[in-house]
Amino acid sequence: MTKILETIDSPQDIKKLKIEQLEKLAGEIRQEIIETVGRTGGHLASNLGNVELTLAMHYVFDFKTDHLLWDVGHQCYTHKLITGRKELFKNLRQKDGVSGFPSPQESEYDRFTVGHAGTSIPTGIGMGIAAKKLGKKDHIVSFVGDASIVNGLSLEALNYLQDLKRQFLIVLNDNSMAIDVTQGAIATMLSRVRLSHTYDEINKTTRNILDHIPLIGRKMDNAIANFKKTIKMSLPASRLFESLNIAYFGPVDGHDIRSLIQLFNGIKDIDYPVVLHTYTNKGKGFHPAGDDPRSFHSTGPFTNDNGKITHIKAGSGETFTSIIGDTITDLAKEDSRVTTVTAAMPDGTGLRRFKTSFPDRCFDVGIAESAAVDIAAGQAKMGLRPFVCIYSTFLQRGFDQIAHEVALQNLPVIFCIDRAGVVGDDGPTHHGMLDLAFLRSLPNMTVLAPATAAEAQNACRYALNLDSPCAIRYPRDYAPQNDGLEACDSDFVTGKSVTILDNDSKIVIVSYGSCLKNAYEAAIELKKRGIEVKLINARFAKPLDSDIIELYKVGKTIVTVEEHSLTCGFGSALLEACCGRNEVDMNSQTSSLGKIVIIGGPDRFIDKNTRNNQLKELGVDSESIISTVTKLNNMS
Repeated sequence: MTKILETIDSPQDIKKLKIEQLEKLAGEIRQEIIETVGRTGGHLASNLGNVELTLAMHYVFDFKTDHLLWDVGHQCYTHKLITGRKELFKNLRQKDGVSGFPSPQESEYDRFTVGHAGTSIPTGIGMGIAAKKLGKKDHIVSFVGDASIVNGLSLEALNYLQDLKRQFLIVLNDNSMAIDVTQGAIATMLSRVRLSHTYDEINKTTRNILDHIPLIGRKMDNAIANFKKTIKMSLPASRLFESLNIAYFGPVDGHDIRSLIQLFNGIKDIDYPVVLHTYTNKGKGFHPAGDDPRSFHSTGPFTNDNGKITHIKAGSGETFTSIIGDTITDLAKEDSRVTTVTAAMPDGTGLRRFKTSFPDRCFDVGIAESAAVDIAAGQAKMGLRPFVCIYSTFLQRGFDQIAHEVALQNLPVIFCIDRAGVVGDDGPTHHGMLDLAFLRSLPNMTVLAPATAAEAQNACRYALNLDSPCAIRYPRDYAPQNDGLEACDSDFVTGKSVTILDNDSKIVIVSYGSCLKNAYEAAIELKKRGIEVKLINARFAKPLDSDIIELYKVGKTIVTVEEHSLTCGFGSALLEACCGRNEVDMNSQTSSLGKIVIIGGPDRFIDKNTRNNQLKELGVDSESIISTVTKLNNMS
């Protein structure tokens, strides 16, 4: 029997279905998502929760001309399946498949490439302003998670929203979860509203809203006023939005597709901003994800044997993330000043053990990275030693606070920058290729990168003993053990590198951070091919080791290797430092100075792929390093 999903090639096909068929389609979509994510990994729980909402929106609106803005982007799987991408969806987040986030390069139904929270309301306002100026009647819908609504960018936009005098619908998808349980007063308020409603009461609210949707000729203002009187609107959620002069409807059942379609039809043409508050169940239709949405927020591949879930590991050993998290926990046992601050990702940054051991010293501020930095600055000002654990891509949002509240004040805040470098299948919205560029520009900031498991531990201990800000960057990967890298076991000394292979060869490979294992493997293979190189583990991007600069001054060819953009990265820092010491006439054809060749990320966004393939694209895998050094050796 043909599945309904097999007949869906565009949203126009959705509009031909009866409600009963849409309900069946929702079940088929859930099964497709479960099977696909089981093979490829991906964001599972949130996508299982919003199937009916997505179908209802596409049933009522025409998002080829209307505008659907996702916040955050990982909720878009159903949207992708019904907008002509179901065949590509089988290779979700893989090189030849679809991205796990909206992508205008894939489809005209995607407006922005987006993977960060808080963006859809302000960009929607901007589109609304433009549409009004251009005389367009396009509908604008922002689909916002309950954890995203608390983001500072969302709140700033809500504050301005009353000035948009046209249609704008915010669908608040309330499932009480971000990556972890949503934090903060607004989240608590939404939770109270959720817990105070039975299923029957939610259905009654839906019916009340539908009963008061205006008929032709009735004014919407009167209808909303009558609606409030009827249900005696005094809910905290209503007060929040209505205090900002934003009309509020809800809460309603986000899985009742028939009522959702009626609601969207009723409110889609209101000519001022409206919030529709919906309740959904994260992980709906898949008990393991429903029972443990945190673990299935973003999961790797897994097998499902009659409900017994086995996660497929991509490697072996401990990750940098878990080592950093465990080390901070151990340090907290020794030093009562140690705290942690994170932004809605205690699990993702390895802080679960710390949170369990020291619940009163672990501060999850929700999706509010800028606030996280300033909260840490306040703690440090009072004598604590906060470790701020945030993904590199999200820490970008706190640059101003790092500059002014931390670096300018010279406060001992320690930034543990997870997912630094390329991150594999999450793609360009989640790569951490920019942190060196903005961090090493800051006075008072120490910037370092551990290359092994032992160095990850030692880096945390070193940072704790500084009286100034420090950043530790590390990748989403397993941390190498020794295997020839025993020199990395030594303690960190400010601005000092570690020599791994020592000789007087013409070529020196200087590796920064996570590339060391590949550089070491390359050096060993090069020796087998008759090319000896000196290998240095730089450790610090700021301050740089002056001994490396001396190697340049005595004529060595230095090859830098880093998992960061070439622009403003480690190699760039070395070039700047060496040029600053170059007093030789630039027109001279003879010079005792060496040369510097930098290897790292090109000046473009790196697409989704496996992490290993992305490292090849950067040229920092062992084979690429061998190729580069061999060419340099042949030229000398």
